[in-house]
Amino acid sequence: MKKMSKINLENYKRSSIEIEAQSLNIEKFINLLWKNNIGVKNIRKKDLTTVSLEVSLKDYLKVDKISKKTHTKLKVIKRKGIAFLFIRIRKRNALIFGTVLFMCILYYLSTFIWKIDIVTEKKLSPYELRRELTSYGVKEGIRKKNLNIGDIEEKLTKNNDEILWVRVRVEGSVLKVVAAERATPPMIVQETTPGNLVAIKDGEVVRVYTTSGTALVKKGDVVKKGQLLVKGEQGREGNIYEVPAKGHVIARTFYEDVKKIPLFEKVKERTGNRVKNIYVSIGNKKIFLKKEMNNFSNYDKIISKKGFLITEECFEIQEKNKAINKKKVIDNYSKEMINKIKESLDKNTEVVDEIVEDKAESDYIILRVLVVGEENIASQEKK
Repeated sequence: MKKMSKINLENYKRSSIEIEAQSLNIEKFINLLWKNNIGVKNIRKKDLTTVSLEVSLKDYLKVDKISKKTHTKLKVIKRKGIAFLFIRIRKRNALIFGTVLFMCILYYLSTFIWKIDIVTEKKLSPYELRRELTSYGVKEGIRKKNLNIGDIEEKLTKNNDEILWVRVRVEGSVLKVVAAERATPPMIVQETTPGNLVAIKDGEVVRVYTTSGTALVKKGDVVKKGQLLVKGEQGREGNIYEVPAKGHVIARTFYEDVKKIPLFEKVKERTGNRVKNIYVSIGNKKIFLKKEMNNFSNYDKIISKKGFLITEECFEIQEKNKAINKKKVIDNYSKEMINKIKESLDKNTEVVDEIVEDKAESDYIILRVLVVGEENIASQEKK
């Protein structure tokens, strides 16, 4: 705070500092502050020779002079007010100026294009496009405001027959050029070999679409695997000619799974009878402190060790038949069976219905699930 003498503190009337003052005659120091009309607040005595107090920043130089007269040692412990921010800023003019200058240079450099990124396909070379852009005056270091994106795209498309379309965009300091090539469409070879469409599985016909050949089935027909669906013939009677049968026969297909579930499950329960043995193990020998005969045919054994003593407890158990939760078991098994069927279906099969049926039989439940799908069952007949 000694450097504050070089700053006009009268301009900072609303800022204050908290000072710790230490003197053998602290009362004299405080009285002199009041006598010189220095506003003092929040005086707190810490010990016989030390107090803390709050004064206005504009009075700091006066306080400093009085402290020298009374041989009082001052220590600033807290600062309040925006004045200290301005004081720090004034001390860091070079840093602020450098930061502003750096931002200005950075902004200026961002107005230029420093990289041209060209993306093409197989035949078109990025080098050719870069050379063509250079002929238009577009190269690294050009000002962004001198770029006419629409004009560049039009010139590239017009002057190069291999380009189908081109997109030019400015992304930061990068000029990105993406070009698509013209491609000769592949020749489509039409199937000319006559043939029929047959069913690859059983189903109930829902819809029939044919682009070539004569449909032999209609909506509602139930067909079997291998049955002829679309015949490779067209024309009227007396003028019939063979063609390759093409089309789709959408049918409802059925996938079934059956499971036999027992109505009772075996559970083990403790009867309450118990045998307890206590022994000490030395080597391979057991020295029993308490021993009871175990006559249980089925039991659970629990062994616990505490120090040298080993406790062995045997609890008699017996098996009982427990009725299952019918609804819960049917729900769990049916979901598992349906999910298993769905996993085996072709990805083009659309599931339209799920049917679950259960029937009690003796000590069992006969669970039947049926998944109904819609799919194309027509396939070219193999010869």
